[in-house]
Parts: sequence; structure tokens; C-alpha cells
Amino acid sequence: MPPAITADRLSKTFQVKVRDPGLKGALLALVRPRYRDVHAVREVSFAIDAGEIVAFLGPNGAGKTTTLKMLAGLLFPTGGRVEVVGFRPWSGGPEFKRRIALVLGNRQQLVWDLPPEETFQLNRAIYGIAAADYRERLAELVALLELDDLLQKPVRQLSLGERMKCELTAALLHRPSILFLDEPTLGLDVTAQEAIRRFLAEYRDRHGATVLLTSHYMQDVTALASRVLIINRGRLLYDGALAALVARIARTKRIELVLADGVTAEALAAFGAVKSFRFPNAVLEVPREQAAATSARLLAALPVADLSIEDPPIEEVIRLAFAQGVEEGE
Repeated sequence: MPPAITADRLSKTFQVKVRDPGLKGALLALVRPRYRDVHAVREVSFAIDAGEIVAFLGPNGAGKTTTLKMLAGLLFPTGGRVEVVGFRPWSGGPEFKRRIALVLGNRQQLVWDLPPEETFQLNRAIYGIAAADYRERLAELVALLELDDLLQKPVRQLSLGERMKCELTAALLHRPSILFLDEPTLGLDVTAQEAIRRFLAEYRDRHGATVLLTSHYMQDVTALASRVLIINRGRLLYDGALAALVARIARTKRIELVLADGVTAEALAAFGAVKSFRFPNAVLEVPREQAAATSARLLAALPVADLSIEDPPIEEVIRLAFAQGVEEGE
């Protein structure tokens, strides 16, 4: 079976007007405009199989949203090739649009003064969804996202988390097989984030959907995606398993301890770098290959009530990946 999404040397360059400061610069920009090229995406290649959930990571301005917009057909690439479920996105027409959904966490399609169900009915008409199919799909989404009490409330009365649930419902009524999600949990509280993650995993399991998501919340990544794409300055730095990235980037392990009486930070310092000490809890950082031996020494030498070995926080690993420019196969 061919991949659901293929990007081959995908590139996008924008021309940006250059203007010198002051009135003279403004006048020159009008009569003799100058431009410079901004390379938003540079020869990015990857393939995603049907049913995969893949996280697309990178700092602000790295090229994530530009790539998603090219995959969804909103932007025409400067170079390279894209294929999504057998279509060239920018020429796929209505049939292609019925196969995808693009959800932007900082944009909304809901009408501010109307209840969400008005937008749902509009999307039903746009996508030509039969009445019976609409009722079945809406009932499924309402149950999964717990929307019973929200359908008739004006959008302006909904919380941010409630609005995002309704945005997802509106985007998925035509039951797309490809989901492009740009910061779907942006600004949501912990409870709403967890509800969105749980829903996305269940939607994928029920319908075999392929999901490509961007997020600055690493909990989204660890909960949903086993594979990550890392992009920075328009170039793809890594494509592979999240666990393999952690093993490659994180040269240390963290030993989390619950201590008995009498153990001091100075005593722990003999075993590794003390990252935190708030008795009875402490965290040591040691070289990755020494974690097991150091743990054994700690248990033998000190009164330890509990001990666990963990990787560094995923946020630190991703930050290091951005800084080091890790590439697959290095």
C-alpha cells in the first residue's frame, strides 16, 4: 500500500520586500522596490503511512505550518513533489478536500454569535453529507467529545476548550482520512488538552485516520505519536522514533529518589549531579551508561525508600535536538 502522505524535496520560498528605515526608505520602496528570498521550507522529504500519528516539531518560524499548508493545498510549493491519498493537493479539487481536514489552533470557523450546530449544518451542506450520515456522525462526535450541552449555546459563551472541541467536530463531520492539526491544544487547560488527545487517539482507532500534528506541548507528542519529524530553519533534521531520538540526544539519565532520614545533598553529590533536593525527594543526573551501576551503589550505601530511573524531560531532549541539528543516521 502506498504512503498516505508523501513529500519529496518539498520547498517553499517567499519574496519579502526590503525597506530601509525612515521617509527616504519608504519612498524608495515605492519607486524602486527591492526583495529578498525567505526560504521557509528547504527540500523536505518524508512519507507517512495510513493510520500513523506523526508529530511535526520545530521552533516558531521553522516551517511547520508552511509545510502543512502545502500538504493541504493552501500553498503552492516552489519546488518538489507532494502526494496526499493519491492527489496533488493544489489540483485535487472537491474530491481531495473531502479526504482531508486542516485544523489551526489559532483560527476558527465557528460563527461567534451563533450556536456550533449552525456551523455543523453549514458544513453538512458544503460537503453534501446525507441527513442520516450527518445525524450518525454528529452523534458519534458529540459522544466522544461530550458536547451534549454545547450545541445550542452561542460560540461566544463557550470556553476555549469547548470551542476547540466544536472546531474538531466541524472539521471531522465529513469523516476525513487525513488530519492536519496545527497546535490543536493551544491555550487549553490540562483537562481540555487530555480530552482532545483522548479523542484524537480514539478517532484514529475507529476510522484508521492518518494524523500529522504540530504542537509545542510535549504531552501531545508523547501521548499520541511514536514517530517525530523535526524541522528547523526550513530543513528536516530528524525523522524517526521518539524513543530513538531520546537515546541519541540524551546522554544522561535521571535517578529520582525518595530518601529516608539522614541523607543530605552533599552525600548524594558523590554519586552524580544533584538536579534537585527537597527532602525526602531528590533527582540525580548521571551518564546514561552508568545509571544502573549508580543506582545499585545508591541502594547499597544510603537509606533509600524508593528509586526510579527516567530519561530527561522530553522538552529538554527536543530543545537539544534543535540546538545540535541532529540528523537521522548521524
